[in-house]
Amino acid sequence: MANTTEVSGQLTQEQIDALKKGCRGLLPGIETSYGYVPTLGVGIAFCALFGLCLLGHFVQYIRKRQWTSFAFALGAMSWAGRTWSSQCPYNSDAFLMQITTLIIAPTFFTAGLYIILGALINRLGRHSSILGPKMYAVIFLSCDIIALVVQAVGGAMASTESNKINGDTKTGTNIMVAGIVFQMAAMTAFTVLVLDFLRRVFLKKSYLESRKIGPANRTDLPKAYSWLILAILISLFMIFVRSIYRTIELLQGWDGYLITHEGYFIGLDAATMTIAVAIFNFLDPIYLLWGHDDNLKPASEENELEQMQVYGERWDDSATVTDRE
Repeated sequence: MANTTEVSGQLTQEQIDALKKGCRGLLPGIETSYGYVPTLGVGIAFCALFGLCLLGHFVQYIRKRQWTSFAFALGAMSWAGRTWSSQCPYNSDAFLMQITTLIIAPTFFTAGLYIILGALINRLGRHSSILGPKMYAVIFLSCDIIALVVQAVGGAMASTESNKINGDTKTGTNIMVAGIVFQMAAMTAFTVLVLDFLRRVFLKKSYLESRKIGPANRTDLPKAYSWLILAILISLFMIFVRSIYRTIELLQGWDGYLITHEGYFIGLDAATMTIAVAIFNFLDPIYLLWGHDDNLKPASEENELEQMQVYGERWDDSATVTDRE
């Protein structure tokens, strides 16, 4: 977020305010908040990609009325702001539109991942995870909200300072970095729990005997669930790459090399989030979860009672399958 008067020092505060409210092309010697002018074609391309993802998730929402579909589609707003900035590079509203959605969108996205994992645990049994299904949303959404607030405060402080002559954005930037690092720590903990879930599901299959998962009383994991787990892992990896990039980018400062070169943003932010979002268009969690509930066979009463004695009662049995025919 380069200071507008950092290069020339020729503008008054009133002129800066007018420039940031209007729509002017690039002026010699006057930096933009990006450190460059966003490319129009790239903006249109990613607006279209995220727009198609949004359309796909909306169709998925209509089928089952599961709100998690919309948790994967907020990236389009960020690119609408960048496309606007390509024509009005000094406009503060366009810049704030893209920077705000860059901060907010991953929080909604990871919320969708928490709910999907919780739904999987709900179907496979409480003993397939250290935490109960509800606790994923409670714990990790709380962490994401804290990270979101911290990043928003830091972003607001940095933005305010950038609009001042000789303003200092360092404090706000450091606060934003703290928010991103906290969010990464929470994601790391979530990833560890996902790996433990995989260990229990694929390496310790004894509990599946009681669940009788799959057609004809088979005890293997439905392929639909395996595909969904793969989608979660790919999305987590993409979000990690993006978070590492954002952390290094901000540590370099608003005039740093990464933040002032659009190619890195395209490759390490836009592309990674596009993959993270689009994979759930192809591997639809609504279809793979709710569409395969009929394949989840009820456990025998004897085995189910035994499992409940060992692991305790499952959360919200009504959301899984009926335990007694």
